Formats: sequence, structure tokens, C-alpha cells
Amino acid sequence: MKNCLLALLLIAAGSCHVHAADKPNILWLTSEDHGPEMGCYGDELAVTPHVDALAQKGMLFNLAWSCAPVCAPARTCIITGMYPPSIGGQHMRSMVSLPDHVQFYPWYLKKAGYYTTNNSKQDYNVKKADQGWDASSNKAHYRNRGEGQPFFAIFNVTVSHESRIRKRPHEKVLDPARVRIPAYHPDNAESRQDWAQYYDIVSQADALAGQRLAELDQAGLTEDTIVFYYGDHGSGMSRSKRWPYNSGLSVPMVVFFPEKWKHLAPREYQVGGKSDRLVNFVDLAPTVLSLAGVKPPEHMQGHAFAGKFQQQKPPYMFGFRDRMDERYDFIRTVTDGRYQYIRNFNPHFIYGQYVAYNFVTPSTAAWKRDYLAGKLDQAQSAYWNLKPTEELYDLQADPDEVVNLVDSPEHQVVLQELRGTLFDWCAEIRDVGFLPEGEIHSRSAGVSPYEMGHDNKKYPYRKIFEAADRATYRDESSLKQMVQYLNDKDSAVRYWGAVGLLNRGEVAYQHHAAALRSCLGDRSPYVQITAAYALAKYGKGEDVRQATDHLLSLTAWTKDRPVFVSLTALNAVDKLDGKASHALEQIKALPRQDGASPDRRYNGYVNQVLSKVIEDLEN
Repeated sequence: MKNCLLALLLIAAGSCHVHAADKPNILWLTSEDHGPEMGCYGDELAVTPHVDALAQKGMLFNLAWSCAPVCAPARTCIITGMYPPSIGGQHMRSMVSLPDHVQFYPWYLKKAGYYTTNNSKQDYNVKKADQGWDASSNKAHYRNRGEGQPFFAIFNVTVSHESRIRKRPHEKVLDPARVRIPAYHPDNAESRQDWAQYYDIVSQADALAGQRLAELDQAGLTEDTIVFYYGDHGSGMSRSKRWPYNSGLSVPMVVFFPEKWKHLAPREYQVGGKSDRLVNFVDLAPTVLSLAGVKPPEHMQGHAFAGKFQQQKPPYMFGFRDRMDERYDFIRTVTDGRYQYIRNFNPHFIYGQYVAYNFVTPSTAAWKRDYLAGKLDQAQSAYWNLKPTEELYDLQADPDEVVNLVDSPEHQVVLQELRGTLFDWCAEIRDVGFLPEGEIHSRSAGVSPYEMGHDNKKYPYRKIFEAADRATYRDESSLKQMVQYLNDKDSAVRYWGAVGLLNRGEVAYQHHAAALRSCLGDRSPYVQITAAYALAKYGKGEDVRQATDHLLSLTAWTKDRPVFVSLTALNAVDKLDGKASHALEQIKALPRQDGASPDRRYNGYVNQVLSKVIEDLEN
């Protein structure tokens, strides 16, 4: 009897081992804040021998995009396999809830028998009780898995992070005289040093990737492990990080499939080859599940590019930008691989809004300095001016994206194609970004933003989108339409009506000042703030003082006022160029952390804008 029992146990153990052997190990090596400035991508200045060698025995993707040009929303996209604007997770540290049926991808891997480790960042913009990690810390490692158990492991390094570009002192490796300065940056000493230092820290990230690959080889696991290497978005330089140009979204993406697992590789996989498939971060979750033999769930919005369930190449990739730290913005973009179309839904804000964390970087501050001194050409000055409604660039002819082709007669067909594609995508994912951030939260009371976004009663997408679309042009012929929007029963439509007047500037005030004044009594604080900002910025006489004071009345962050209202109002006050100077002492007395917010880091956002307002008014 004992012998029979032992035999059964041995058979069972053998079955488990065979089952584990049927699944590949999967290793992701990731690094922060760097684009495809690597040798394997043809950059002659880059010293990246380890990733270059990985690409030589594996394959790279010519154009891979992070969906967002900053870490937290990009990571949110990866962990969910969903576009953050569809789930309300596009704003930094928004910490929204997810539907019960939506799980993070490691949860599915764990159920499939994988040992899942994350070393070590999480920093998602969404909440989930069970994240699916067996271990997530700076000590997490696949070596701690069970015997015979397949692993999925992430090792993320931070040596190439934006903060390392500005670290001083720095031991120079690349001579700053050798770097290429993009057409949008001024050629000054600060730009050259920061770009050179960026290359140096990318080399450090490459060296750490080499150590992990050597560790894998020493453990005898190289031939059992599929390896990915990628950056989390473009470089930490200004107009890359935080900006959904190709320079902010494009990342290196290198994959290696050992002989044993080549049947799971992308169909176009060739050793040392390059793929023209467009790969977006939303594709990573369905791809890793596909590699593990798990069919990606229906709610995932990407396309698996490898594994049992790999799909056809998508014709387009999409990206976005919303609030970055303390500064609001709203941009959507699409590329077909050759052309990139950008739609600015907040063209009344300049590109280079003051983000405190970014302005510590020497080249950013020097860029603004040279702009104020009148030293820059048109391409270099554009960053400090208002945005156009639309942008279209030829990534082959104009890789720096400084020649906007929107008005080019030869490019109207591609403009209409990409504009229509982008709008269709926004509708398909039910992009909730057309709501003020605070309304994403308030309309989602009791449900998740994703569920709210699919409820036409709570979120009448079509009419809100129509208002947003019309609001963000600058034609005078639509002024009456903007005023009509102000009478809609939906607060978001009214908000876009106010944005439409603000966006049209002085002419809107001249013809519809009364309509703007009426908005100060609107039930929505976001309508009030937008109209007050327009009156204060473009108004005359008493309108300026009254509108400024109205904005100031909405800045206090209290238990009865959401942080989103305070942050939005403070952003408007900051853009009034000293018109609030009469209220300096009142502003100094504003509370800095009295109210509720989705995450404690909002305390910093309010403080950053408040400190900037006070500093400017005092000087």
C-alpha cells in the first residue's frame, strides 16, 4: 500500500514538473526615462553593448511606444492591459478603482502556476487589493520560486531616471561637444551637458541589464527564458518626458526567444532582425499572458504580439497626456508609423507649463532663460507659446517634429485619416478624459470610472466629445455655439462651452462677456474657474478684479472642497501674471493639506503651485 502511494506521489510530482516545463520563464528588464538612444537602434554616440548584444541574438522593434510620456500612467497601462483614459487612470496618482472583474496581469500568471516577482516599483494610478505579485520589493527575485516552477520576473532600474540627468557632480564620459542638439532645444552649455549626461546614465542602465543577463546565464536559465528589454518612456529631457511627441513616447523594445521557445516568438522573428510591427505598452499584458498560454481576457485593449494567442499587426498606435504632477493638460495622439497626429484639447495652455520637478533640470531652466532673453529661433521658442489645436509630423523627414504639416495641402488626406482614427479610438475606449478630473471621481461614486464611462446616463460621451471638439478650435464663427453649450444640462458640456470662450480669447470677451459672467454662478466649480480665468485674463475694468477674487475664493483646499477644485483654481491664478497681487497675504494664508484627496501626494501638488504663485507675486 505504501509503495502504491509513493508511486502515485511520484507520478503527480512528475506531472507537475512536466507542466512547469511546458511554460517558459519570462524576464523583463526595464529602465526609466530613456528612449531608443542605443547602439542597436543606430545611435553612434550610445555605449550600450549588453542590450546591443541581446538585440543581435534576438530582435528589436523599430517603433515601440509607451502609451504615456511619464512613468505612472505608462505603468498603469502595462499592469492592466488597458488604456488609462478608459479607466480614469491617466492623471498622475489619480488612484481610481477598477471593476471587480479587471485584474492586474500577474494575477492571471500566478493562477497559471507562475512565480511572479517585481523588483521593485509599482506606482500605479489605480487601486487593486490583490496585485498578483508573489514578491514585490527591491529584494524580489525569481530564485525564490518553488522547484520546477516557471517564473515571471521584472527588474526595473532607476539609474537613467530624469533626476540623474541633473545630478552634480557628474563624472563625464561622453564629451558634451559631440552630442546632437534637437532642433527644438537651444544649443547652450546646459543642453549639451544634460544630453551628454543622459547618454552616460543610459550606459549605466545597459551595464545593469548586462549584470542581470549574466546572472541568468550563470544560473543555467538562458535557454529556458524569454527576455524583454525596454524603457518606460522617452528621455528625461524636456519635451521628451511628459510630452506625447515621438521623443516622449518612443522606447527601445528588444526581445530574445531561445531556441526552445521560438515557436512562441512573433511571426516575423528573426535572429538579429528588426520588426516593423507597431508595439504599444497596452500590448505587453496580453502578450505576456499569451506567452504563458493564458488567453488574454476580453477587457484588455492591446494586441498580443507573441505567444499562443498572438494577433495581427495593428495599423496604428495611440498615446496621451493629461495632468502631469501639478499641471493640467489634455492631449491625444496617434501614429501610423510614418506620420504622427497630435490633438491638443487644452490649447489655451502653453507647452512649457512650470512643473516644479522638471524645472530643477539645468537645461530646462536655461531653455526658459534663453527664451526670455530673445535668443531662440521659432522652433526653439514654440515650447513657451500656446499650442495649436492640431499637429501633424512626418517622422521620417522631420524626426524632431518641428514642421507642423496641418496646413500642408499635400497632407490633408493623411491628416483626415489620422484625425478620424484618433476620434474613433477615443469613442471606442470611452475616453473619460473629456471630463474635468474632479468629475471623473464624482460621477463614479459607487462604481469605477470604467463603468461610469460606459453608462450613457452618467457619461453622455457623444455630446460631451462634440463640445470638446468644437471648443478647442479658435474660429470666431463658433462663438454662439459655445454660448449655447453653457445652457446644457450636463456640466461637462457647459465646461467645454466655457473652454471654447477662453480659447478664443479677447474676441470672446468682446462679444460674450455677459455669458462669461453668468458662468460664475454655475453649479460646477470647473465651469466657474474656466470662465473666471477668461474674464481675468482677457477682461477689462472691474471684470478683472471680480473674476480674480472669484478664482481666489475657490483656491482653498478644505474638507468640503475636493482637491481637484483647489488645484484647478490655483493653476488659473498662477497664469494671471500678477493680477492677484492684491491678495498676496490671503494666498499665503491658504491651507496646504486640509482637504481629502485620492492620494497623499496631492498635498505636494497643491503646495507646488501655491509656492510658485507666492514666489512670483513677491518678486
